[in-house]
Amino acid sequence: MIPAMHAGPLPRLWSLGERAIAALEHLQPAAQLVARWYVASVFFRSGLTKLRDFDTTIALFMDEYQVPLLDPTVAAVAGTAGELVLPVLLAFGLAGRFAAAGLGVVNLVAVLSLAEIAEAALQGHVFWGSLLAALLLWGPGRWSLDRWAVPALRRRVLGASAQADTLRRDTPDAHPARR
Repeated sequence: MIPAMHAGPLPRLWSLGERAIAALEHLQPAAQLVARWYVASVFFRSGLTKLRDFDTTIALFMDEYQVPLLDPTVAAVAGTAGELVLPVLLAFGLAGRFAAAGLGVVNLVAVLSLAEIAEAALQGHVFWGSLLAALLLWGPGRWSLDRWAVPALRRRVLGASAQADTLRRDTPDAHPARR
């Protein structure tokens, strides 16, 4: 076995890098929470705007938005409902991945249904889509209702034998590469 060299700047730099990564990983739940709240507020406010003047919303879906495969009134109701319900789920982190996926669809349809979209508006949609994709891939985080609800629901659905198998994605032991 070759003895490890612990003197010099490289080991200290490596150790500093590992401590910085550990500190960043401790910030993940806060970042996921902020991302959830930010995106939820954007879509919820949009839904409230549509709801305040629903006649105009229907007119926009008939004349301006070209939603494929849906009747304009159905699209207006579905879009408004999605923008009011899914952000609430996302903000609380309840069915967080489902809410992120649903809002991702709403976001994509919004971009695709407009014949012309300003560059700044497109960039906003890209940013929201990126945050939603991250929440879909990595989940709503430790500071979410899913953190407690999913394991309990899993045990209830799969039975007591599943208790030992309960997924613990947010614990350090679940990530062997980090050890």
